[in-house]
Amino acid sequence: MPSKPQRIEVVLETLIESIALAEEVGVRVAAVAGFGEDDQYKIGLAVHEGVMNAFQYGNKQRRERKIHVTFELHEEKLVIHVVDQGAGFRIEDVPDPREDENVLGDSGRGVLLMKAFMDEVDVLSSAAGGAELVMAKRHKR
Repeated sequence: MPSKPQRIEVVLETLIESIALAEEVGVRVAAVAGFGEDDQYKIGLAVHEGVMNAFQYGNKQRRERKIHVTFELHEEKLVIHVVDQGAGFRIEDVPDPREDENVLGDSGRGVLLMKAFMDEVDVLSSAAGGAELVMAKRHKR
């Protein structure tokens, strides 16, 4: 029977400082989970981008709103949930910044980086009504 994943939950205020804090926690959790230095860096950057989006677009920099970050350590992968208290969005609606008409735009780069650094990236509607970003990185064994 598969073991239950270990969970680490962090609740952050919607502050610019919370972004770096979440990234640091992500790097440390990745290290404890057994990821190499390169993957730790990638996971940290993906968390940075996810929390940045929650700060900027989801919670619209409103300090009273919270950002919930959950790290789940499974045997085969690390799953990260970033939940904001905004209106939510559909990942397929995010413009691809590599397309000519979007190159100078101000959105899409974070999602592109998350997809490049993680093995799985999806956005769900959270039970609380905001966006729930779900990212996973599989162990290379």
